[in-house]
Amino acid sequence: MNIMSEATVEKALDQKMSDANFKMVGKDVSVYYGEKRALFDVNLNVRKNTVTALIGPSGCGKSTFLRTLNRMNDTIEGCRVTGKITLDHSDVYDPSVDVVELRARVGMVFQKPNPFPKSIYENIAYGPRIHGLARNRDDLDAIVESSLKKAGLWNEVKDRLHEPGTGLSGGQQQRLCIARAIAVSPEVILMDEPCSALDPIATAKVEELIHELRANFTIVIVTHSMQQAARVSQRTAMFHLGNLVEENDTDKMFTNPDDQRTQDYIMGRFG
Repeated sequence: MNIMSEATVEKALDQKMSDANFKMVGKDVSVYYGEKRALFDVNLNVRKNTVTALIGPSGCGKSTFLRTLNRMNDTIEGCRVTGKITLDHSDVYDPSVDVVELRARVGMVFQKPNPFPKSIYENIAYGPRIHGLARNRDDLDAIVESSLKKAGLWNEVKDRLHEPGTGLSGGQQQRLCIARAIAVSPEVILMDEPCSALDPIATAKVEELIHELRANFTIVIVTHSMQQAARVSQRTAMFHLGNLVEENDTDKMFTNPDDQRTQDYIMGRFG
């Protein structure tokens, strides 16, 4: 009879507890655009109810990795992804996976606000309607109000719900897009430089919103702003030339990184 040692059992339990903290896991993830390799064997775990910031110079692979998490790279001709990415231990690249359903669970907010050319109300109601999340108009009204409140936008737009979403300011449009992502009850929200097109006041509002959303969602954000990464995230991952250089607690990454390349990038010596 094979009796596991106490140390082995303890290690297995530690691993199980550690795995329970991870919402998404990327293992040996590589991405190719035709013959060009954009990511090299990236291993990165995304923790539940945590903001993980992906940093690094332009073209380093951080947005490419972000897009693997909800298979947005599928939309790019000639793109190929190898390795494994799991969401709650299920392989998101399994042929049986419904990509529409995956993107409802792993929502995305893009760099440039992109509201639909519809009313504010319809921007939010569209997703719940097509995913069958509302039984009637009252349900839909409740989802719209709840989503706009979570996005910190309700008080600003509650009297103009049937006006075009495109009529809002840039910062309001971005919060509308966040509300639209929230409306289908995702588990993970991906944000690809969500503040790069916004002024400092709108940026502060979105950052405050990210803090609040962390209680209910797992968030991964790509940002060029070191200050923003330091303000909003609890974990930070540094990419360089398609490689994951290191990943750690944000405080440690910004005060005592393990890799000289991280130190040099944070200090502005390249990028």
